[in-house]
This record gives sequence, C-alpha cells and structure tokens, in this order.
Amino acid sequence: MDAALTHWINAAAGISPVLDKALIGVSQIGVPLMVLAVVLQWWAKVDRNHVRHAAVSAGLAFLLGLAINQFILLFVHRVRPYDAGVTHLLVAPSADWSFPSDHATAAVAIVAAFAMQGLPRRTIALLVMALLICWSRIYIGTHYLTDVVVGAITGVLGAVVVRLVYRENSRLDKLVTKIL
Repeated sequence: MDAALTHWINAAAGISPVLDKALIGVSQIGVPLMVLAVVLQWWAKVDRNHVRHAAVSAGLAFLLGLAINQFILLFVHRVRPYDAGVTHLLVAPSADWSFPSDHATAAVAIVAAFAMQGLPRRTIALLVMALLICWSRIYIGTHYLTDVVVGAITGVLGAVVVRLVYRENSRLDKLVTKIL
C-alpha cells in the first residue's frame, strides 16, 4: 500500500513542467525558508520573550528530530523509491537511505514546537509550508509516503522532548531569550 500511494502521488511528476519546477523548488528551499521564518521571529514585537522561546524550542526540536533520524538509520536501511522502481525521480539521486525523511522531520518539528507554545497564526503558516515540503518529497520521487510520515513523527517527538526539558522562564531560557 505504501508503494501504491507513493506511486499515485508521484504519478503527476513529469507531466507539468511548471508544477515540477515549483515542487522541486519547495523541496530544495522549503526547509531553509522555514528556518529563516523562525529566525525572523526573534525580532517579533508582540510577546517577544514567548515568541523567542518558541523559536529556540523549534531549533532544538529540529536538531533533536534529526538526531533521532540518525539513530534510526543505524538500524533501518531502506532504498529510495526510485531505486525500487516505484517513482520517477525529478532531481539528482541521493546517496543516503530513504527512511525517515529529514525534510519532513525538520519541517514538522518546527510546526510542532510553535503549536506547543500556543501560537496559532504562526503555527498555521508554518504548517502550510511543512505540508508542501512533505508532499514535494514524495512528488519529486525521493521518498515513500511512510518515510515522510515517520519523519513527521520524529519531528513531533523531538518537539515533545524539548517541551518537557526546555522550560519557559527557566534560568537558561531567560538568558537565551534576552540575547539581542
């Protein structure tokens, strides 16, 4: 079923040059744009310390989620869907394993961190970006659907751990959020 859904999402790849270029672009610059959006939150005018806490939490969740992925990669070596003949690849092949998707992890970790801080407008904007990134990874042929789903789960897990450990208004948080 995973291969069938992945193939279905990827089936439109190569039909529309405009859509292909758009989703390749989203796949390539989506996460850096999300990181830039988080960095720009540092200079928010409203509820500055809380938003700064959310930005730091997002960065920590991003890093922790990717660390979890590296641990998973010690045990799971899944070939890319284009190597298995499931998808039509629109970009250069990747040299690493497919499972889980680091792009999905990074994007969803950021969204989850902002959601857990009760910042709905920012969360919705970031969620739209994250969904586009996740979809693009399947569309361009680099990931299976489950690679993206598990990547999203590790992103949420990273955000939950950060939420439990990095407390707002702690001594460390006050030190970090007062910078600049």
